[in-house]
Amino acid sequence: MFTGIVQGQGILLDIIEKQDFRTHLVQLPQSMLAGLELGASVAHNGCCLTVTAIESDRIAFDLMQETLRVTNLGRLNVGDSVNLERAARFGDEIGGHAMSGHIMAQSELLERVETQTNTTLWFALPANLAKYVFTKGYIGIDGISLTLGDVREDRFAVHLIPETLARTNLGHIEPGWQVNIEIDPQTQAIVDTVERVMATQ
Repeated sequence: MFTGIVQGQGILLDIIEKQDFRTHLVQLPQSMLAGLELGASVAHNGCCLTVTAIESDRIAFDLMQETLRVTNLGRLNVGDSVNLERAARFGDEIGGHAMSGHIMAQSELLERVETQTNTTLWFALPANLAKYVFTKGYIGIDGISLTLGDVREDRFAVHLIPETLARTNLGHIEPGWQVNIEIDPQTQAIVDTVERVMATQ
């Protein structure tokens, strides 16, 4: 499980391509290395990946073809940054909302609106997830737990504080970038349960 609180950004150092398979070599921040072991789970832009090799701060992660298809990790190039979070442990503070690390869709950044005091990002609303997205609800965007600020028929907005901009890739992405989306699992469970109950009435 993850909390949607990005702990740092890693730098993609190398991409090793194989048939329907890829290995990413990522430089992790020193603050995220303590106790890191083979087999540990680390979210990359919200997608749960497993540590497959450790060499100092250079950490390897394997990506299957399905991961490359469903997430934006297949779009990354050497030198790109990635939002990172290590798996939560029992007793950790949940500063965001519970997230599984399973990406449900990608969404395009449509518009970036910046003023002296505020930044608002507008994203396309995936049609298959629209019933789970509502104002003041939760959503995971590239592994970041965020509150939905506004929802319209084909798009939704999030309002960002300077700390989020400084600590994550949302500080520099531009329109056209595809982000990974994970819907709040509690919201999904409630909506799906209500639909099933109503269908039996």
